[in-house]
Amino acid sequence: MIRWLAGLIGFALAVTSALAAEPALIGVGYLGVAATRSTLSLVEQPAENDGIAGARLAIEDNNTTGKFLGQRFVLEERRIREGEDVVRAAIALAEKNGFIIADLPADALLKVSDALRERGTLLFNTGAIDERLREADCRANVIHTAPTRAMLADALGQYLVWKKWSRWLLVVGSHDEDKLFADALRRTATRFGAKIVQERTFEDKGGARRTDSGVTLIQRQMPVFTQQAPAYDVLVAADESEVFGAYLPYRTWDPRPVAGSAGLVPRSWDASQDQWGAIQMQNRFMKLNSRRMSAVDMQAWTAARMIGEATSRTNSGDVKKVTDFIKGPDFSVAAFKGTRLTLRDWNLQLRQPILLVDGRMVVSVSPQEGFLHQVSELDTLGYDRPESKCKLK
Repeated sequence: MIRWLAGLIGFALAVTSALAAEPALIGVGYLGVAATRSTLSLVEQPAENDGIAGARLAIEDNNTTGKFLGQRFVLEERRIREGEDVVRAAIALAEKNGFIIADLPADALLKVSDALRERGTLLFNTGAIDERLREADCRANVIHTAPTRAMLADALGQYLVWKKWSRWLLVVGSHDEDKLFADALRRTATRFGAKIVQERTFEDKGGARRTDSGVTLIQRQMPVFTQQAPAYDVLVAADESEVFGAYLPYRTWDPRPVAGSAGLVPRSWDASQDQWGAIQMQNRFMKLNSRRMSAVDMQAWTAARMIGEATSRTNSGDVKKVTDFIKGPDFSVAAFKGTRLTLRDWNLQLRQPILLVDGRMVVSVSPQEGFLHQVSELDTLGYDRPESKCKLK
């Protein structure tokens, strides 16, 4: 009893001392692009603060715990415009911040990571889903909270195979990112035993997406485009460029479900996620931003929370010490997804479940039941260690 009281008093004194002392400042930078992409649906247009809003919420969460540990987190934000030097912006952020949350295209992210390598700055990729950033172009100073195309494709493919919808009609857009997603879907089909019965390409011929494409025109165009296909169970669309995918559901020649870039969509997060305590997170985000939380918001939130979790566990804001802990075997972070998330040490990709959503509800969560792995079932999503070509440098 006396020992317990002594321990309690010691803890109270430590907390009191931490509260009384000047808190240690931990700087976190946020670097993104000012332009936002346009979507076919007016109700899904990205918010101006997409991503940054998630990071802001996580900084608040970090400071809730940090005040008891003598730590104070400060977020410095920078959005670059077209023509601005992303490397210069990143170096300016790195002057005061040892951690940078980056929502950048793949090439820009690589330039930034190489420029900051000698400084020891730790970057968190929250936007780029390109496989090459975790494979041939992987970097030791970049941690990825955004999933890869292969992870998204595998999550979708597992569910379709579980449903016994194994015959796919694949429709691919004409842009480079569409083709990359199609590559991931082909890999998934081979991996899980699905069959792509036919591929079709939807050519983007330009023009205003909404004003030139009324309901009547689309209603006539899509059935014709999808007719005379071999027997298939589901139409899988690869349309990251947002040209045609949203027009497919309910308009195919044959009455078939649509998945991929429209219909049933794989995402790291969705506004409809309400399991595992997510309602509390969604309500707090909604109160602060008067909108729902996007996948990019959640990826930025997770990055900032990884920093907060590691600094509290190490009781240090030292970048090297925090980085080593995040990369080590004892690190994990909770993210309202049913399991604690950990890092793949071979390419610094965050393991995570993937939600399958239809625009209103979470239909399922992958990995699916029956897809087993000797280390973690989450490693059934994306490239596993034996497949990886990453050599961290």
